[in-house]
Amino acid sequence: MRIAQVSPLFESVPPKAYGGTERVVSYLTEELVAMGCDVTLFASADSTTRARLVPATGASLRATGQNATALACHTLQLGMLASMARSFDIVHFHTDYLQFPMARGLATAHVSTLHGRLDLPELVPLYRHFLDMPVVSISNSQRAPLPWINWQGTVYHGLPPDLYDFNPAPNNTLLFLGRISPEKRPDRAIEIAVRSGMPLTIAAKVDAADGDYFAARIAPLLRHPLVHFIGEVGEAGKRRLLGSARALLMPIDWPEPFGLVMIEAFACGTPVIAYRRGSVPEIVTDGVTGFIVDNQEQAVQAVARLAGLDRQRCRQAFLQRFTARHMAQAYLQLYGRLREQALHKRAAHPSRPAGAARAAAMHQEHHG
Repeated sequence: MRIAQVSPLFESVPPKAYGGTERVVSYLTEELVAMGCDVTLFASADSTTRARLVPATGASLRATGQNATALACHTLQLGMLASMARSFDIVHFHTDYLQFPMARGLATAHVSTLHGRLDLPELVPLYRHFLDMPVVSISNSQRAPLPWINWQGTVYHGLPPDLYDFNPAPNNTLLFLGRISPEKRPDRAIEIAVRSGMPLTIAAKVDAADGDYFAARIAPLLRHPLVHFIGEVGEAGKRRLLGSARALLMPIDWPEPFGLVMIEAFACGTPVIAYRRGSVPEIVTDGVTGFIVDNQEQAVQAVARLAGLDRQRCRQAFLQRFTARHMAQAYLQLYGRLREQALHKRAAHPSRPAGAARAAAMHQEHHG
């Protein structure tokens, strides 16, 4: 199958440090290539892949500090994709909703994985207008704000099985990993560690948008002797920290669409203590791969119960549910179904692009 993967340009594929969506695109792309698919990756030129690379920028926008030109760069990327679209059996977008106006006119089958939160009120009129766009969720909970859009399936993220090593003998430390922001609640992680009397490592980047929050709310808490803030780490540092931690803390305060770091922890055998928000109940098996909590008291109690968990079962859960092969196989099934649907629609409406035919049908269905 000839597949186009269209990645955001903010980070390289894979990212050099933080970057969830581009990392997932990399794992999926490389696994599809390993399975014998003909894959073309639309990404920044500093990406590394065994697929055919079509770059729209010389380097990722973050690396070059060109975030202000993001719209221009992504528009160029979509234009390049449109000119090549007929050479693919399926186009897989990871660029949020930017591609919707262009994708509607594609004769080639296409699908968009939605990687972000969907509980923003401004998204409702947008998705009502583009009701025909086939989309994929990364957790079932992600769909809750917009259950009526054109969902084609849920595909959980996956990792290469050899990316992380299982560590049966961790240090007696807790870990907060990812990004400093109000919705990630690093302040809760610090409180949990301090009340538990356990050292906490915070390995997280601070975006410019969260600089004031970090300075006012988090920096003063870092003075505690149990708290060790090391900032953003690369892939090697992340593997070391995840494997050596007794548990990963995810005291989130937002509807997490997936939470890639949870399955990265499982791959090391590290359990997760997480608040019951978003995808957490779908990813964490309470009492087996970690603990799901509703408040700080429960989180502190969960730390005290960590000795009762079997790290091998965390690793097994990863291998059984969250490998890159699981993810790629699920997408291949979905690709095949969408391709057949596109061919059928093209045969039924030879004078119209498949997207236009779908839009007309959806409009008729909802407006009589």
